[in-house]
Amino acid sequence: MSRAFGLGLLAVLCVLPMAQAAAASRAIWTWEAESYAMIEDPAVADEAVAYLNSQRIDTVYLYADAYKDRNLIVEQPQLYRAFIERLHGKNMKVYALLGSWYLSTQKYVLPEHRKEAEAMFRRVVDYNASVPESARFDGANLDIEPHILDEWEDDTRADLLIGFLDMSAAVMRIKQESGATLAVGPAIPFWLDGIEVDWNGRHRPVSEHTINIYDYVALMDYRDKAEGRDSILSHAASEIAYANEVGKKVVIGLEVSPNDINKVTFDEEGPKVFEQEVRKVERALRNEPSFDGFAIHHYRAYRRWAGRYWE
Repeated sequence: MSRAFGLGLLAVLCVLPMAQAAAASRAIWTWEAESYAMIEDPAVADEAVAYLNSQRIDTVYLYADAYKDRNLIVEQPQLYRAFIERLHGKNMKVYALLGSWYLSTQKYVLPEHRKEAEAMFRRVVDYNASVPESARFDGANLDIEPHILDEWEDDTRADLLIGFLDMSAAVMRIKQESGATLAVGPAIPFWLDGIEVDWNGRHRPVSEHTINIYDYVALMDYRDKAEGRDSILSHAASEIAYANEVGKKVVIGLEVSPNDINKVTFDEEGPKVFEQEVRKVERALRNEPSFDGFAIHHYRAYRRWAGRYWE
């Protein structure tokens, strides 16, 4: 499909009833404390899996790095193996979630910290190589966000984004050289399509460079309405169109956590409005080859948010 897709996207909705098509995949980001609790306690794991199934969530972005001076994927990999096998037994996918406020992993885009990023990803690759297929991660999601660095300013952002692209290329070289098959992609803000940089001899939007590097992107498309100006669909249009061209995938990320800026989250709108807007997005994108479902931020916030309305 041509880049002109973006112009017609918002005006054209598929008329097939939702019941005639399989529902789009739903993933959920699951951060450090919640992931470690699920991994370490079978009772917590059972309750979490039952809850996720009840919410039609079929993919877990499961934190897979160090937390509070422990690194379970290295020290007790059998715990990851047992939990991943449990999720696979429920027909759920598991992606290694890499990136952490606790570890300040935004600094991994800086050249002096690149080896830390590589080591973080290599641990997941090594884990996958050491366990049977039933216990392997299906993918990895990197949440490394240079825009939260203190160094992020108008005159430094291009260099920081180039550092992000260099880090990304290094990670994907590890995947290629190891023969790993897991799908790898980053969480990126929707506004990267408005910043152009020169990288590897090509001048293009950072979003396009990123899509070229990875297998997929999880687009942090944090808005509380599907259609119109400043909406989920309007902000995803260029990424969907470009990913269509180059054969990559885009997951639409949505927010339910509290935020002082109301338009970035469904926190105040609640699950009913959330489902209405998700259905609009799904109808609009279901025939786009690059559309690969949704990711919700994040497990603990989702449970609190849903509980306010449903319990």
